[in-house]
Amino acid sequence: MELNNIYDTVVGKLEMWLSTAIEMLPNLAMALLVVVIFYALAKVIKNTVGKLLGQVTENKTVTGLIQTVISVLVLTAGVFFALSILNLDGAVTSLLAGAGIIGLALGFAFQDIASNFISGVLLSIRHPFGIGDIIDTNGYFGTVQKLNLRNTVIRTPQGQIVYVPNKSVYENPFTNFTKTGMRRIDLECGVSYGDDLEKARKVAIEAIEGLDARDKSKDVELYYDSFGGSSVDFKLRFWIDFEVLPQYLGARSEAIIRLKKAFDENDIMIPYPIRTLDFGIRGGEKLDSMLQNGKTK
Repeated sequence: MELNNIYDTVVGKLEMWLSTAIEMLPNLAMALLVVVIFYALAKVIKNTVGKLLGQVTENKTVTGLIQTVISVLVLTAGVFFALSILNLDGAVTSLLAGAGIIGLALGFAFQDIASNFISGVLLSIRHPFGIGDIIDTNGYFGTVQKLNLRNTVIRTPQGQIVYVPNKSVYENPFTNFTKTGMRRIDLECGVSYGDDLEKARKVAIEAIEGLDARDKSKDVELYYDSFGGSSVDFKLRFWIDFEVLPQYLGARSEAIIRLKKAFDENDIMIPYPIRTLDFGIRGGEKLDSMLQNGKTK
């Protein structure tokens, strides 16, 4: 008797499920069609986004990640629509609630990772610097080697590799020395008080004007700016084309050589620092006079 009841119950359940499945066939077909449509839509949007991002950034890593995120969002929306068509609204609500809780937890857990990722994306899109540019950021100076999803990789002139978080680069001021393709060299020097300052200025400017690395479209400038302890100090300024660091270092070195040689040929002295020493309690007494006074005593 009990076996018959169990059999009837099982058969009844199967018949009900079969009947329900037959009734839901149109909705199931519609849900599958929606998923297929959203899948195709995701591919179209992914390719379109890839083409648009390719015009504003050369970072393929960021472009690929953004494409993946967008396609997953489109597919997720399609799944939710399909579940709604199948009258699984409760499952949709549960999934949304679970996704919200998981998203909140992940947001707190990966806050720094997310901020660095977003900063990396914005840096790639705005493109304030590119691979090979020379920048100074957060106290680090060097050439940009790579921009990944978390760090900006910089190679210093000494050869060290520095990983600077994208968030720090994006939120803080930084200097791009390569962006304009030009750089000004400020050379500080001085001449003795006994030299003719006008002559020294003419000689210095002519010496730098013959420098091959100099940008000929801009004049060489020299300004006297202070009376030093042993010299009248000046700043000599000129521009060069600048793409890599050796250009700057080489031009500065050659300018120093030419300036020193020109001053030597024209008998203009770059004086050594001079120190005046006072002896005695009150000061102002010369060393030889003190020695003579000591001998007489």
